[in-house]
Amino acid sequence: MSKIGKRAILLLLALPIGFNVMAQETKKPTLEELIPGGESYRYAENLYGLQWWGDECMKPGVDTLYSVQSKTGKETMVITREQINKVLAENEAGKLSHLYSIRFPWADKPQMLFTVAGKFITYDFKNNRIVSTLKLREKANNEDFCAANGNVAYTIGNNLYVNEQAVTNEPEGIVCGQSVHRNEFGINKGTFWSPKGSLLAFYRMDESMVTQYPLVDITARVGKVNNIRYPMAGMTSHQVKVGIYNPATGKSIYLNTGDPTNRYFTNISWAPDEKSLYLIELNRDQNHAKLCRYNAETGEQTDVLYEETHSKYVEPQNPIIFLPWDDSKFIYQSQRDGYNHLYLFDTQAKVYPDTHSTPIGSTYRQFYKVKQLTKGNWLVKDILGFNAKRKEIIFTAIEGLKSGHFAVNVSNGKMSQPFSSCQESEHSGILNASGTYLIDRYSTKDQPRVINLVDTKSFKETANLLTAKSPYEGYQMPSIETGTIKAADGTTDLHYRLMKPADFDPNKKYPVIIYVYGGPHAQCVTGGWQNGARGWDTYMANKGYIMFTIDNRGSSNRGLEFENATFRRLGIEEGKDQVKGVEFLKSLPYVDGERIGVHGWSFGGHMTTALLLRYPEIFKVGVAGGPVIDWGYYEVMYGERYMDTPETNPEGYKECNLKNLAGQLKGHLLIIHDDHDDTCVPQHTLSFMKACVDARTYPDLFIYPCHKHNVLGRDRVHLHEKITRYFEKHI
Repeated sequence: MSKIGKRAILLLLALPIGFNVMAQETKKPTLEELIPGGESYRYAENLYGLQWWGDECMKPGVDTLYSVQSKTGKETMVITREQINKVLAENEAGKLSHLYSIRFPWADKPQMLFTVAGKFITYDFKNNRIVSTLKLREKANNEDFCAANGNVAYTIGNNLYVNEQAVTNEPEGIVCGQSVHRNEFGINKGTFWSPKGSLLAFYRMDESMVTQYPLVDITARVGKVNNIRYPMAGMTSHQVKVGIYNPATGKSIYLNTGDPTNRYFTNISWAPDEKSLYLIELNRDQNHAKLCRYNAETGEQTDVLYEETHSKYVEPQNPIIFLPWDDSKFIYQSQRDGYNHLYLFDTQAKVYPDTHSTPIGSTYRQFYKVKQLTKGNWLVKDILGFNAKRKEIIFTAIEGLKSGHFAVNVSNGKMSQPFSSCQESEHSGILNASGTYLIDRYSTKDQPRVINLVDTKSFKETANLLTAKSPYEGYQMPSIETGTIKAADGTTDLHYRLMKPADFDPNKKYPVIIYVYGGPHAQCVTGGWQNGARGWDTYMANKGYIMFTIDNRGSSNRGLEFENATFRRLGIEEGKDQVKGVEFLKSLPYVDGERIGVHGWSFGGHMTTALLLRYPEIFKVGVAGGPVIDWGYYEVMYGERYMDTPETNPEGYKECNLKNLAGQLKGHLLIIHDDHDDTCVPQHTLSFMKACVDARTYPDLFIYPCHKHNVLGRDRVHLHEKITRYFEKHI
C-alpha cells in the first residue's frame, strides 16, 4: 500500500475519534450544574462586596483589598487579610475568613467595619489598628449599625436593644424593631436611625389579637406545634405603632397616630435636622395614602403634606429622600400618572390643596408646591443618589425588557438622555459619595454579567472591572427567542420568551412546558441574562421540550394599568392572557398542541392549578408549587390590596377559589407544598385535596418537610428532579 493510501486510512480512522471528542465538549448541563444548591452548580464570575469608600472604589477579595481608580481602572493594594488577622489575634478579637463582608461607612475616614464573633469592629486600614469594638448580646438579630455614632440597634426575640441597653420589654405577641405589615409596602427592616444618630425610630407591632396558625415540626419524635401569627384576608389584623428612642436619655415616645386599628404606617424617613419624622399612612382598603409629618420630640402630627387615592389601590413602596443641598426639599415617588416617577416637594411653599383627578383613576391633593421631575411610559426603579454639584438625581429606570441609568436635573428637569436610548438589559448600580461615578452591574441576553465604572456625566464606561464568560461555555445550550403577542384585551402587548432545544428540528413536533408566575411585583421575561430563563428551563429544553413564558397583565415593570388590570379577580385575566400564549404556540408548526404542560410556584402555583381547572382541554399536565388555592386563606395586606375583603368582594373570592373548580380536573396535576410554609400556609393545598376527594378527581401531592415557602439548598435539586420526572411520565 502506498504512503498516500496509508495516510488516507489513518485520517478516516481518526475522524470518529475527533467527532467523539467534539460531542464530549458540547455535553448538556445537568441539574446539579444548573440549580442553586447543586454540588457542581455553575454560575457566572462575580465581584463580591464591590463598593465605594467615599469616591474611591474598593474591591475586596478573599485575601486582599484593592482600591480601583475610577478613570482608569488601575488597582492598588490597600491591605491584606493576613495583616488584619494578625492585629485581631493580638487583641484576641477573632479571625476574618474573607474580606467580602467588610463595609466602608465613613467617607471621610480611612476606616472599615466588619463583624467577627458577634462583635462590630471598626478598623483603621491605613494605620492597621482596631479603632473600636462593640460586642452584642447573644442571639442578636436584625442588626442596624449607625455610622454617625457607632451605636447598634438589634433585636433579641421580640424585643429591641441598642448596644447593651434593652429598649423594649414586651410579652409574646408584641414584636419590636422588626419589619411589619408582612413586608408588603417596601418595608424590609424595623429600625431607622436619624441622620446624626441622636434618635432611633422603630416599629412596635401588636399581633396578640391575630389568629395563630399551627405549623408542625416533624423532626421531633412527637411533632411539635409551631404557632405563627397569620392574619388572613378579612380577619382581625395587627396594630402598629412607631416609637422614637433617645439613647442619651434611655427613654422612648410613641407617635400619636390615633387608633392604629386597620391602618398601615409605612416608608419611614427622617428630616435632616432630626426634628421631624415622616411616614406614609394607608387605610386598610389601601386606596388612600397620606404623607404625614410628626414632631420627633412630642410625637404629635404637625402636617399632612400629600394625599393620594385610587379607585383600585395606592401602593407606596419608597420613603421620601431629602435633597442633600437643600433641607427644605425632598423627592416623593408616585404612580399617580400611571408609572412610578419622581416628584420634588418644597416644604417652604404652601399651596391650597385642590383635588386633582387623573385619567387612570387617581386623585391627589398636595399641600405644598410640587414639581414632577420625570415623566414617560417607563418607571423609576431605584434612586441611586445625588450629584450635589450638578444638582442631579441619579436613578435606574425600566420598562419591559429595557433598563438603564439616568440623571435628572432638579432645577430644570432635564434628563441626561431619553429613556428610548436604553437597550434590552438589566441594570443595577451603586453611586459614589459625590455622584460622579457609579458601579454599573448589568447583564444582557448573551452576557451573564458586566461590571463597569461609569461617569455619570456621560454615562459612558471609564473602566471595565469584569466581563464574565458564560458559565456554560462548551455546553450544548438551547436557543432563546423573545417577542410580543396581544393580550386577551386585544390591545396590550405581552412579552414572551421561547426556548428551543439545541438540536431543534423544524420538521418535528415538540411538547411544550409553560413556566408561569403571573402575579404582582414579578417579571419573568427580562432583558437580562438568557432573558430571565432559569436553570430548569434550560434543562428541560435540552431534554426536548419547547419552554415558553409570557408576562401576563398583572406582572411588573409595565405601569400601573398593566398591573392593576387583575384587581378583585386574581388569576382570571392572567389566565386569559396565558391562553393567548397557547394560541400563539399552536400556530407554530413544530409545537404539539396536544402535549402542553405548565409549572409555577406561589402565585405561579395558583396560576398552574387554575389553568388546569379552567382550561382542561388545553393543559395536559401541571406541577404547582406552594399554590394559593383560596384567597380567603391568604394574608391580609397582599390579599386585600389586590382582592379587597371577602365581605366586600364575595363574588371575586368565590370565582377565584380553586376548590370550587376541583371537579373540573381532567389532566395530571402534581401539587408540591412545604410543611413550614408561613407565606402560603399548607391549608391551601390540604383543603384543595379534600375538595378533589369530594369531587372524585385525582391530583397528586408531594410534601417537602422542614422548608418554608420555597425549597432551598441541596433539596432544590431534588425538587426539580421531582418536577422533571412528573412531566416526563405524563406529558
